[in-house]
Order: sequence, then C-alpha cells, then structure tokens
Amino acid sequence: MVGKLFFIFGFIAAASAAVKLQELYSWNVLDWNYPDPYLKQQALQTGALIPQNALPVGIERWRNKLFVSVPRWRGGIPATLNYIPLDAPHEPSPKLTPYPSFKENELGDCENGLTTVYRIKADQCDRLWVLDVGTYGYDPNVTNLCPYAINVYDLNTDQRIRRYVFRPEDIVSTTFIANIALDEGLSCEDTFAYFSDELGYGLIAYSWEQNKSWRFSHSYFMPDPLVGDFNIAGLNFQWGAEGIFGIHTSPIGPDGYRTLYFSPLSSFTEFSVSTRILRDESKVTGSYKDFKVVGTRGPNTHTTAKVIDSSGVQLFNLIDQNAIGCWNSASELKPQNTAIVDKDDIGLIFPCDIKIDRGKNVWVISDRMPVFLESELNYGDINFRIYFAPLDSLISGTVCEPFPPLVSTPNTLQIPNSISPYYNIGLETLSQVPPQIFLPATSPRPLTSRYPLLSQNIIPKFPNNAYFPQSQPEKPNVSYRNPWFLKRNYQVFERPQA
Repeated sequence: MVGKLFFIFGFIAAASAAVKLQELYSWNVLDWNYPDPYLKQQALQTGALIPQNALPVGIERWRNKLFVSVPRWRGGIPATLNYIPLDAPHEPSPKLTPYPSFKENELGDCENGLTTVYRIKADQCDRLWVLDVGTYGYDPNVTNLCPYAINVYDLNTDQRIRRYVFRPEDIVSTTFIANIALDEGLSCEDTFAYFSDELGYGLIAYSWEQNKSWRFSHSYFMPDPLVGDFNIAGLNFQWGAEGIFGIHTSPIGPDGYRTLYFSPLSSFTEFSVSTRILRDESKVTGSYKDFKVVGTRGPNTHTTAKVIDSSGVQLFNLIDQNAIGCWNSASELKPQNTAIVDKDDIGLIFPCDIKIDRGKNVWVISDRMPVFLESELNYGDINFRIYFAPLDSLISGTVCEPFPPLVSTPNTLQIPNSISPYYNIGLETLSQVPPQIFLPATSPRPLTSRYPLLSQNIIPKFPNNAYFPQSQPEKPNVSYRNPWFLKRNYQVFERPQA
C-alpha cells in the first residue's frame, strides 16, 4: 500500500515541474463506503443517502488519511466527517469512509455523534480538531439540533478524547462558525484554537489546558459594505452580510507568540492580532488597538480559506477568480506583493478549502458551492475536485518565494520552528526538513517543565514502514514531564509573560 502512495505522489511531484496543481480526485456526485450492498440499498430507499444533496467543503491531510467534510445542508448525508485512505489503490472518484464511523456521524446525536462539520484541522500532537455546528439545513431553513461543540480525536486510536460545548456567552443569535485556526505552543497542553463567527461578527478563543473559551468582538470582524457583490461561475449574487471568515496563525515570532491573520468574506482587506492577546481572557475588553490592519489584496479578492507555511508564505483561495493566490508575509501586503499561483476557470470554480501538510504539500478542494446554493449542479459534469502540489513548485518564480535564509553565527542557535517531534514523521514522500528560525543563545528565562504533555497521545503509534528522515535522532529514555524533544543539545526559550 505504501508503495502505491509513493508512486502516486512521486508521479505528481514529477509532473508538477510542468504544471501547477495536479488533479488527484474528482466526482460528478459523492458516494459513501457501506459495510455491504444491502445497507446501501436500504439507505437509498429510505432517503438516508441522497448523493445529489452532498457538497464537500473542507479537507485536511494526516499521514495516510485525507479528511473530507460534508455539511448537512440537505437531507441524505450519511456522514458529515469522512476520509479517503491515501495508501489504498488509487481510484479517480473514491467513495468516502465515515470517520470514525457511521454511528459517530448520526444526525442529532449530540453527545456521541457529529451533525454538521465544515472545516477540520490536525495538529502536531496527532489530534484532529472538529467543530460540530449542530445544524441541519441551510439558511433560511436551518434547525439547531445540537449546540456548538468542539470535538477532538486522537488520530492514533480514532477515539474522541474531548468534547467541549461553547458557553452561552460565546454565542449570539446570528452565530455561524465555519473556520478553525490552531495556536500550538511548547507542548500538547499548550494549545489554543480560534473560531471565526462569520455572521455573529466575533472570534472565539479556546484553551485546551484550561478547557475554557471566551469571545472577542471588534469592528474589523464586520463586512465591508462596498464589496458585497459576487460574480462566480456566471452567477451574480450578494453575500454582503458575511463577516470574519478565513483565519490562520503564523509561525512563532521572536516574541514567542504567533500572529492570527483574518479577513471578512465580504472584504478585500487583511487584518491581524497577536495570539498574546487572544490567549488572555482579560484582553477581551480593552484590546481594540491591538488588532491591526495588514493591507489589501486588491479588487476581486474575496477569500474564505488561507494557510501560512512555516517560512511565512500565505496561500489563499480567490473565489472570484477561480484561483489560488499567495503573499510572503515578510513583505507589505499590497497587490504588487501578491501573485496567482494557479488558475482554472473550470476546475477551480470555488476553491473552497486549502491546506499545507507536514511535508510542505498543498491540498485544494473545489466544489462549485455558489452553483449548488444559488442554482443547480449538473451531475453529468465533474463538480468536485481535489488537487495536490508541492508548495515550492507553486510559488516558484513569484514574488512569494521566501527571502534567502539568515546565516547562522557562533552566537546563534537553530531551533525547529515547530518545536515538535512529529513534524516530519508519517507516510510523507515529499517531506523536507522544516525551515529553521534563529534565536539568541541567551535568554532571560530558561524553559521549565511546566507544560505537561497530553498523556493520551504523547507517543505516536507509527507503522513499521513509516518514513523517518535519516538524520532523525533516537529518542532518549526520559520521563513524560521532561519530554525528549526538549532534551536536545540546544536551548529552548520560554514564552515571555505579557
């Protein structure tokens, strides 16, 4: 199986020298893997499966799984969270496999199942973060079957390890949350998640360690009333009420914190805020000036999804242009400093989600969403596509290429940007050594062991044939409270206190 995966990705990597994004999967209509034909036939007869009602919206890659979310906007969706096994024999239009199971995707089972999922995100501690919005149907015919709840799964065991329901104070009457951004610190416990409330115009922060959430409000979360008109796939429509949508965190900065970049859907402007603010519940009030205007992408640059690589390169979808754009965050954000890395007026109609995996490979899903919502899809045509390409091939020759790296001196130390042992491990065929950051060799505060690791998944269960870089050091036998990846021959720094 692994050999097949190597062959697929190796072929794509070779082809990417001539072409940009490579189509890996495509569908006229989605379908699901059932345990046997009888159960599938029964589902079709009862309306539990109506393939024409399914629209994929979110993706995430973890090792040999490519996750795909399908919201329950209409009836007949048997599972809202699914995956495609990347190590299986390649099929151009694979059936979706429910994750973790059909039972745990049961409509309306609030405590044990998932009702509707949009975006998903895997972290470097092998956890999958899933927000169940708990709704059935699409505006204006929406039913709230379950509360907004964060569900976190251990990807090594396929078991849910936490469910957290947002507080009433976090939700307003118009709340609609579709996006997740993660802020990973110095340990698995030191993880925050951020959620953009598109129609409630808020940003919700959640601390794994505290198991608590809080809500920020700001005028930068509001839509721009001047750019609420959209033209996609020959359709003209107005999404003028759409506020904060696309969000993602940067690599850790010199101050020990990340930057959260965000933009309303009905806007061409990018904004930001330090996670130093978002991590502190007391900053919910009095932090107005800590939110910054980054710049503008220029006309016709509505975006719903963005991601930032460890080198600081941001990729974002351009839903007006059937394209994927880029910007090097080390430069000023203005139209001259952005570029289109790929464009396809057929295949990239509404490139809904974009991710970069641990091997610096880009994944894009397109789904013709406005046609699905505002008109009617032609199921004799290809409607949904998933693309793949190495990041370096996409940005090669553009203004987004990273600047030449700094040269280390005897007074500098190289520290892995992610400070994580899991970055380069898994079924990666195009893995690269993660870029390095350079910090002074002295620090006012040495790192302490006050960050306990998540006991459920501190030791990943790797397959025997998993890919390990040749330079991977052996793991010393140390205790969990003194994790081995903080015991190497370099100094790591504790985040300064606010």
